[in-house]
Amino acid sequence: MTNLKPHLSKFLSFLLLSLSLCSYEPLMMANKLIPIGVVLDLKSSVGRVAERYMSMALLDFYAVNHNYSTRLSLLIKDSGNDVIAATSAGTDNKEVQAIIGPQSSAEARFVIELGRKAQVPIISFSATCPSLSPSQNPFFIRATHDDSAQVKAIVDIVKAFDYGNGLIPSMLDALQEIGTRVSYRSEIHPSSNNTEISEELNKLKANHTRIFLVHMTASLGSKLFALTKSAGMMSEGYAWILTEGLSSLLDPMSSKVMDSMQGVLGIRPYLPPSKQLEDFERKWKRNLTSIRTKSKSITSLNFFGLWAYDTIWALAMAVEKASMVHSSFLKQNTSNNSVDLAALGIFEMGTRLRDTILSTTFQGLSGNFHLVKGQLEPSTFELFNVIGKTERIIGSWTRQRGFSKYLNGTGERAYSTSKDNLKQTIWPGDTTEQPSKLRIGVPVSFNRFVNIKWHSPTDDKPSISGFSIDLFHAVYDAVVGDTTIIANRSLYVDFTLPYAESGVSMVVLVKDDENKNLWIFLKPLSINLWLTIGAAFIFTGLVIWVLEHRVNTEFRGPPNQQLGLIFWFSFSTLAFAHREKVVNNWSRFVLIIWIFVVLILTQSYTASLTSILTVQRLQPTFVDVKEIKNNGYFVGYLEHSFVEQLLIKQLDFHKSQLKPYLTYEEFPEALSKGTHNGGVAAIFDEIPYIKLFLAKYCSRYTMVGPTYKTDGFGFAFRKGSPLVPHISRAILNVTQDRDKIGAIEHKYFGSQTTCEDQSATISSHGPSLGVDNFRGLFLISGIASVISLLVYVFNFFYSHWSTLGNNNPTNSCWSKLVEMAKHFDKKDPHTFQREESRVHDVASPNIFEASPSIDDMQIHSRNSIEGTYDVVIHDDNGSLSSSSRHGDASMQDVPHGFLP
Repeated sequence: MTNLKPHLSKFLSFLLLSLSLCSYEPLMMANKLIPIGVVLDLKSSVGRVAERYMSMALLDFYAVNHNYSTRLSLLIKDSGNDVIAATSAGTDNKEVQAIIGPQSSAEARFVIELGRKAQVPIISFSATCPSLSPSQNPFFIRATHDDSAQVKAIVDIVKAFDYGNGLIPSMLDALQEIGTRVSYRSEIHPSSNNTEISEELNKLKANHTRIFLVHMTASLGSKLFALTKSAGMMSEGYAWILTEGLSSLLDPMSSKVMDSMQGVLGIRPYLPPSKQLEDFERKWKRNLTSIRTKSKSITSLNFFGLWAYDTIWALAMAVEKASMVHSSFLKQNTSNNSVDLAALGIFEMGTRLRDTILSTTFQGLSGNFHLVKGQLEPSTFELFNVIGKTERIIGSWTRQRGFSKYLNGTGERAYSTSKDNLKQTIWPGDTTEQPSKLRIGVPVSFNRFVNIKWHSPTDDKPSISGFSIDLFHAVYDAVVGDTTIIANRSLYVDFTLPYAESGVSMVVLVKDDENKNLWIFLKPLSINLWLTIGAAFIFTGLVIWVLEHRVNTEFRGPPNQQLGLIFWFSFSTLAFAHREKVVNNWSRFVLIIWIFVVLILTQSYTASLTSILTVQRLQPTFVDVKEIKNNGYFVGYLEHSFVEQLLIKQLDFHKSQLKPYLTYEEFPEALSKGTHNGGVAAIFDEIPYIKLFLAKYCSRYTMVGPTYKTDGFGFAFRKGSPLVPHISRAILNVTQDRDKIGAIEHKYFGSQTTCEDQSATISSHGPSLGVDNFRGLFLISGIASVISLLVYVFNFFYSHWSTLGNNNPTNSCWSKLVEMAKHFDKKDPHTFQREESRVHDVASPNIFEASPSIDDMQIHSRNSIEGTYDVVIHDDNGSLSSSSRHGDASMQDVPHGFLP
């Protein structure tokens, strides 16, 4: 009896189990099966993982929700990573009430159109392309994040590490806001083989690109990084940043690929810990052995699998909530074509199911499942660094706080994009030194443009500052420096637009003009002007003498006296000291204009002399390049400068005349020694450097001569660099911002002292006034004199030529001219007769007929003594002479008592 107890116990157990199964069968038969189409690429790691995760999701969901009246039935189709196959798989799943997938964005684009026609929800957990917008496709639901969700986080990474180039198109707009430009965009097709990938890597390497952002699938990323390491592009100095698409799938990669990714920086969504996730992970690991039997590449958790898991839960909840038990399709026609969209019919409850899915929320394995505008919205990303076989978390990023080392930090703080809020990053080459954006060559230059300071003899990293360096930082965060743009250099490098004007001129020694101080009064006017003024004086005096000689006794007399009078009268007008009266109206006309000319000349001379005595104290030793060159004098320049070729090819200096100098500090000594004492006569250099040089040595040197133009200072890049147009545009933005460029200029040049009158270079013509300055005045005066002279001569000849011809008609023309000259030397009888008549009338004794008073007598006596006048006397020969006579009342007629 005792032996029967175990058998009885087993029988009862079997009976109870049979009864329970019999009772459960009607329940299972009562559940409504809802067909759900699934389109996956089962040859990819994502497809295989998603298939397993969705199968586990169904078991887990209905184990918890066993009382639901609906059950999802997954009809899985393999797209084979082909768009047409994916579309065909979607049409094969006829009368399915929802479709999960396809896996890629390209495949989803066509299947979404099927869903729109049939009003069947299309739910994708892996199509992340931002162009597939749920707002534009009402039956498309994205159970994951789109690529644009990570843009802000990646932009902050670029900003934190101060990188400025090499990002994907979907991030261009956001990156442009922080001044980042794409230097090169490399597109690698997913089907590319190793040879094609290696060729693209060689292009990137030839472009000297060192900062990369990788956005691709896991399968393609595995091949890329294996080849990248072989190409030597995973060494020190390179930086690689992974987007979410690749960083979410690191687990399926082999250990060999992980070895080639050491130092890579990645970003991926944050996976919050939960008990449900821990339970699922333990269950997954228990089944890991059987899974590896099917595919060795499937290992631990990944995000796409978790999103697929949550998609099944969300769809199962929505189907039950929407009461899909009595759903059906409306047929439009009976076409047998399997790819005819009209043959699919229209799902009557498609809109209700879509709306129910959109409103479904729960805490899933990947976090909070909550759809915003038809897709998941991430709130947190974590940054990781590939070290060894794992990914080391170095910080997190949220929309509210930016970067932080620890996600569970308490307290409010400002938004941060500083890398100080991240843990130390290990970069490729196993180094903590951040790779630089560009390898920059810095030429040794004038220290205000580029200043290099070595802190110690063992220090291999000097501090570099200066105007050109600060401007480059303002433009781009290249050889960089004060590099002059010239045609020859453009054969080897590409230049940006110039950020500063330039040109070449010469500096010479200045000295006190002690040798010319004795004759400083001649300096205001040039030699040509002095000679012109002298000639004008003589010509004007001669014209006045001709016009006055026959009618004015003050312009008559011995020849030497008349010659002196010509010079005296004209030159005395300088001080307006002439005492001779003019009686000819033509003479008065000439004299008025000449006095005006003299007034202008004297005032200009005074102003120029004043300027010379008060300002122009120093003179350059040389002002003309030709003088230096023709005399064989030495000139200097900065060694290794393009100025050497300019002196030889453009200015025709012989190479033996050139002396190179290593630094600007050698210039003063060379100029002070002079060309005959081992120095130079002049230094040729670029104008910005000359100005800085003169700011320091302004009292002894000056810039003279013409300026030989260059294209200015620019930044030099390797030939064909894609950075040139971007930086050129940035230079325009900086140089046109007067506040920004003004602050940089003031920092390095605002404190410099300027010499007196150094704003303008000294001209090679000197400060003297020339003939050209008064050409108009001389022209007016000359025309007036010539016209007056011609009119007078014409009238003289006209009135006397006929008289001479009547006296002796047989005389030659030359004899007549001689007679005319003699006649010209005689007094004009009409003028002097009128004067004599006037004198006799004044001297008539009738003026004394009345008895004068004592006062009248005194006045008359004084006038008799002091006042004289000329009396015209006709001698027997008919010639004219003059004598001085007193009035008729002589001294004898005056009583003695009335003498003064």
